[in-house]
Amino acid sequence: MRDLPIVHMTLYKHGVGYFERRGPIDGESIKLTFRREEMDDILKSLTLIDHGGGQVRGVDYDTPQSRSERLAGSSIILSDSRSLRDLLQAIRGRAVSLTVSDGSQIEGILIGLDEATEKAQQKSLVSILQAQSENVIVVTLSRIEGVTVRDETAAADLRFFLETALGQETHRSITIRLSPGDHDLQVSYIAPAPTWRVSYRLVVDAPDAKTQEAETLLQGWGIFDNRLEEDLEEISLSLTAGMPISFVYDLYTPHTPERPVVKDENRVAPGPIMMDAMLEMAEADMPPPMPASAKRSRGVTLASAPAPSPQAHAQSVQSAAAGKPLGELFQYNISAPVTVGRGKSAMVPIVSSMLKCRKSLIYNQAKMAKHPVANIRFKNSSGLTLEHGPVTVLENGEYVGEAVLPFSADQAEAVISYAVELGVHIKEETLSERTLQSLQIKDGYLLQQLFDIQRTVYQVDNRTPQAKTVLIERPRDSAYQPFETDEPAETTLDFYRYKVEAAPGKTTEFTAKKRRLISRREELHSLNYQSLQKYFQDKFLDQKTYQKLKALLDTWAEVEQMQREIQEQEQQRSKIYEAQEQIQKNMTALSQDGEEGRLRGQYVKQLGDSESQLTEIAQSIMTRQQKIKQKHAELQTMIADLG
Repeated sequence: MRDLPIVHMTLYKHGVGYFERRGPIDGESIKLTFRREEMDDILKSLTLIDHGGGQVRGVDYDTPQSRSERLAGSSIILSDSRSLRDLLQAIRGRAVSLTVSDGSQIEGILIGLDEATEKAQQKSLVSILQAQSENVIVVTLSRIEGVTVRDETAAADLRFFLETALGQETHRSITIRLSPGDHDLQVSYIAPAPTWRVSYRLVVDAPDAKTQEAETLLQGWGIFDNRLEEDLEEISLSLTAGMPISFVYDLYTPHTPERPVVKDENRVAPGPIMMDAMLEMAEADMPPPMPASAKRSRGVTLASAPAPSPQAHAQSVQSAAAGKPLGELFQYNISAPVTVGRGKSAMVPIVSSMLKCRKSLIYNQAKMAKHPVANIRFKNSSGLTLEHGPVTVLENGEYVGEAVLPFSADQAEAVISYAVELGVHIKEETLSERTLQSLQIKDGYLLQQLFDIQRTVYQVDNRTPQAKTVLIERPRDSAYQPFETDEPAETTLDFYRYKVEAAPGKTTEFTAKKRRLISRREELHSLNYQSLQKYFQDKFLDQKTYQKLKALLDTWAEVEQMQREIQEQEQQRSKIYEAQEQIQKNMTALSQDGEEGRLRGQYVKQLGDSESQLTEIAQSIMTRQQKIKQKHAELQTMIADLG
């Protein structure tokens, strides 16, 4: 596609590139070749503009078939090793003109090729019926130097075969048809492309003693690849940050949907048709940065060059890109022309900005269990949108860690975590408790409002010789609210951060509390004297209500006592029944005379006595049941009186 080179390329983060080709065209068509997998995007996005005043009349492209499928209906198919012989066999019976070795022309109807099994080139014979005569001329295959196909159908089939053979199975061609004359043609389209990447360097200077802010150079490099099948020479390049919506839509594969088959109907007279009747119907100040630890060395001290300042880095490599907002996206336009060879990759500087930064320590057990993490914070005052990417941190000329810079809009704060502070150990322990907030009695239930409290104790053990400021990070929970805890120094969308000043060589304790209000309903019957006394002592009950509830508990106690007595009497009655059954069994074996008669009489007396006991027990149970019934009625009245 050298006739129409790429002049501009825009790369995105979601695997798509936007390409623009432009150049002068002299003729009525131009052919462009693409990979098979690119064709859906090409057909979806292809845009054609003739800046020379001409017209674009249409676009033809290869049908998505294999070579064998495309040639299935062709009369001419030539192999790679015997193309001339295949051609002569395929055009048998067609009008041709043969040029032989002496320069003469033989015109007529090709009769055919008689191939020899050995020395085919010298011994194979070609026969032709001369035009307007009955003479058949025979020449050896080796004498034929040229073949002119006079038959239009055969010539068209030959051209079709050659055009098909020109393409590869992995590539497809499109032909842009133009009006006659000169053209200044621009062709633009999207196609799959490797995503561009970005890597950053953060060069930090020593902090100012008063403001605790440090001069910082943020340098970013855009990395991209040339996966095209051509060199990119002196093109303009744009790298776009953001996330546009993109998808693959199959436009290249022909699709013929199935249609229903409708048969001619046989009509018969309809019967009665019945229809149913219708139914009727806060932000606080940031903490000061960590003091930089003093560098000590033992033994011989080697002289070393001073660490280059961030300003020196900035002067050495300057950004080659100009940033431009693009609606919901942001674009880096590379100012200098870019040249990248086929199969090569390149890096271009896209960010070079001096910023003010501060350092902090943040502890979050879910992210680092025992130690706080060192962070660098800065406001993105570069005027650019910073794409997500890795960042290497250099401080005083030394590598101190690396991190990932999140996607950061212009003027947004960025926080990057680049190292773990092993000199500070933090232990975290969480305890839970519940306290009664209010008590209400209604419909025989105790309605309780309780605070579910979680208390977390942090022990910050600073084992370094410098004081440390640690930000304890706690999740923001919509169900719980902080209480009896200092106001957070910082608040984010997901976290509260509490400042803890840790003295050197000491352990500092910080406690954070949060609570939520929950409701619990309990039957009055489950209340006991101990709980009642505690509610009264804690002033959740007044004297009058306390006395009513105590009377209620006393009545329930009486009922429970009578129920226990009834249960005991039931057990006694069961024993009497068992004794009577045994006596009756013994009596069946005794006669009525003599000693057995006297013993039988004793058994009869015992049965009489037991019957009297059963009568007394039944009467006692009935009496108690009546009292229980009365007490239940009293209980209902007492409960209703409580409200």
